[in-house]
Amino acid sequence: MYRWGLWLLVPIALSAQIKVPKTWDEAALAEWATPVAGLNVRPGHFSDAEYYRAPIDNLRTYPVYHPDREPAGYWDKLRSVGARPLIEPALLKTEADWIAAGKRVFVEYDNPGLRTAAPESIAAVRSKEQLATRKALVLADGTIDGIRWVVTPQGVQLGVSNCAGCHIRILPDGKEIHGAPNNTDSGNVFDLFPIPGTSSVLLPGDSPATAVWRSFYVPWRKDDIHAGLRSMSLEASAPILGPAFQVGIFPRWHGSPYFPTKFPDLIGIRERKYIDHTATHQHRGPGDIMRYAALVTYSDASDFGSHRILTDEQRKVPFRLPDEALYAMALYIYSLQPPANPNKMDDRATGGQKVFASAGCATCHTPGAYTNNKLTLAKGFTPPPDLPKSLDVLRLSVGTDPGLALKTRKGTGFYKVPSLKGLWYRGRYLHDGALTKIEELFDPARLKEDYQPTGFVAEGKKTRAIMGHEFGLDLSAEKRADLVAFLKTL
Repeated sequence: MYRWGLWLLVPIALSAQIKVPKTWDEAALAEWATPVAGLNVRPGHFSDAEYYRAPIDNLRTYPVYHPDREPAGYWDKLRSVGARPLIEPALLKTEADWIAAGKRVFVEYDNPGLRTAAPESIAAVRSKEQLATRKALVLADGTIDGIRWVVTPQGVQLGVSNCAGCHIRILPDGKEIHGAPNNTDSGNVFDLFPIPGTSSVLLPGDSPATAVWRSFYVPWRKDDIHAGLRSMSLEASAPILGPAFQVGIFPRWHGSPYFPTKFPDLIGIRERKYIDHTATHQHRGPGDIMRYAALVTYSDASDFGSHRILTDEQRKVPFRLPDEALYAMALYIYSLQPPANPNKMDDRATGGQKVFASAGCATCHTPGAYTNNKLTLAKGFTPPPDLPKSLDVLRLSVGTDPGLALKTRKGTGFYKVPSLKGLWYRGRYLHDGALTKIEELFDPARLKEDYQPTGFVAEGKKTRAIMGHEFGLDLSAEKRADLVAFLKTL
């Protein structure tokens, strides 16, 4: 049921009697996560009893329109329509039904832990003056980017887009690419919501400043770079956090503002063996997509051996989506296809394909999926002798900055070999989004400390060396241009 390869080879066949996998399955969870570097233990997880004790949250959400673009009677309709279910499994009869339901979950699901009924927040997004002050992004259809109306049994509340907030990209012609990394700046509308650090749920007992520290600190590291955040006010930590909150990158829970991560591309994930840049979890089938979505939204116990990140009051599953909703969403994500590629296989790209082959790129980026689905070592990491057999490791390092892989709670000591498919539309490159142009990756100047990358640069800096992956740097300018042309066709 959980063998990864099976789901790559067998078409999905669904019926009204489909048996939906359990999201929180003890057997599947047992060896799902990769052990953490420095501890050599897998992160702990809630029991299935703790998970399924949580109340189900299954509510439809609706777009927030700019006041000048809101359809007539829309607000009155929201206040009168009543709470409706996000998914109704009994109505799903075919594969197409399930995928369509999964699309609704992907687009509409908000983050229940961040909803607000505060009158001032609701008034703010219904005021064109306040929206202008907050630099809210108005999309082509008149909706406000990143937020949703949630009709709850207690009335209309304001919510934050969950999956769609990070995984919908808008092309210059306005076309949406579902599953691709987000590329929009929503302005300051998120200031209208509670601040839980980078957790997806509120952290009872924590001030906003403490929640920031709790998001990142690594208690087993004596030289933990995040330790100083505990004594900082939110205002004092803002310059550190700011550079990591850019379009396309984010300092995730268990991650770091010093070593942020770019939003991943979900298109083609069905072909990939690991989840997260540091391969924190295996991908063996749709059940793993389900539990990963649940994990990052509301059910991360945040236990690492004897180290507990959360307090007893915070350590609980506050709510959960129905298993059917997560399963439908997994099927929708599996169904996603890349947009039509405007980059054609011309003479230059054909030459680049030859360079790709002769330079040995296919060893790691094997054509087909354009990844060998293996893991490489972070610089300075030596794997333990009892490495799980489920991890397929190349015993070499390409010299990538080891910060995320060794100095955070997401640190496994590994980076996964990324797929090159879809490079042309992703917008950021390397795990931390340090580069925004493919050409930069093959520029020898990036290895120097005076290099000015177009992507992430930490607080107070304008330059940094972008180390690692030196393949292709010794090519002639002509061959580098050919190679880039080919990569853009993938």
